[in-house]
Amino acid sequence: KPTKSYPRMASTSQPLRGKRACKKIFWAVFPHACFILSLVIYAFLGALMFSHIEGNRTVNLSEEYRNFLQQLWNISRNLSDNMTENEETFKEEIHTLLNKAERDWFVNPKDIWTFFGSLFFCCTVFTTVGYGNTYPVTRTGKYLCMLYALFGIPLMFLVLTDMGDILATVLSKSYNQFRKLQSKILASKLCSRFTCRKGDELKSRAQSTTAISERLNIMEVLKNQPGVKGKPIKYRNAEIFEMLIARENEHTRPARNKSIERWSSCPELTRGKTMSQVIENFDKIGKQLEKLDVPIVLMVLVIFVYISCAAAILPKWETRMDFQEAFYFCFITLTTIGFGDTQLEHPKFFLFFSLYIIIGMEIVFIAFKLGQDRLIGLYKKVISFCGKNKMPSKK
Repeated sequence: KPTKSYPRMASTSQPLRGKRACKKIFWAVFPHACFILSLVIYAFLGALMFSHIEGNRTVNLSEEYRNFLQQLWNISRNLSDNMTENEETFKEEIHTLLNKAERDWFVNPKDIWTFFGSLFFCCTVFTTVGYGNTYPVTRTGKYLCMLYALFGIPLMFLVLTDMGDILATVLSKSYNQFRKLQSKILASKLCSRFTCRKGDELKSRAQSTTAISERLNIMEVLKNQPGVKGKPIKYRNAEIFEMLIARENEHTRPARNKSIERWSSCPELTRGKTMSQVIENFDKIGKQLEKLDVPIVLMVLVIFVYISCAAAILPKWETRMDFQEAFYFCFITLTTIGFGDTQLEHPKFFLFFSLYIIIGMEIVFIAFKLGQDRLIGLYKKVISFCGKNKMPSKK
């Protein structure tokens, strides 16, 4: 009977391990997914709000609009009568008249403030890009825009900081792996030129040492340690005693961990442990970004490649743009400058680039953070150098 029960216990332990691994992955991903989902819901709610308020407003043609049309008619009639005379004055009059015109006179609100148009406007608000092509006109819309930005911008910065940790971890690991690979290639080249006798001696010594992690008795330790045989009995006993103490310490640590795992198998205790781990994940936001240390030239190269990829794709649907204009537009967007001089024909397609914008803003944010750290280090060196020169020399 006991022999039959062992396979059942082994078979039931594997699904439990799989469930525990899935729970661990879920609670590790939960904070990141929570921030992104909150931002998406916030954007959709803002799109519904602004499309209802600004899209359903009534456009009243004021007296200023009628005066504008009358002046434009008079200028065009005078221009047709005197085509060659006073052409510069006509240009100045038309230029001043067009500067007085308001965009609201020529635009239907329902065509601009659709759901996707409002969603594009919300993205420009909480990303602080602010192209200026679309803006609220009603007093209620302006007040709600200020309130929307007041809560949306911190949420966007929180998402940027959280995703920046992930990018910082990926960049640091990739850079470290590249450095390790570079050092290995350099070491192999040096070994091919010179004899590596010291390396062979170290390898032979490492192979001759005993792996203390395995259970060995005193006789096996003595057999595997050739350096101990030639020593006096007093030193030999001391080294054997140190080895046994090290072996005992390493075997007592896993026993404590196993006892803690058995003790934590209680459901109430495991819930508390998982909740504490989730809270620790929230507390670790921004820590990896502070530890990132890669060359600033590498970040500039990453930004150039990242913007170039989007600049090659964007002219596929924005036919009025070429590669240079698309590169300029992406740089102005990712740096949150947002002049608004380049207008998009299809902002719906650009909404699918929202993930690209968020990741690109994180890359630019990391580059700015690294540049800030380098500038602070430069200022410290300059100040310390000036302070050393100004200090009087001790006689």
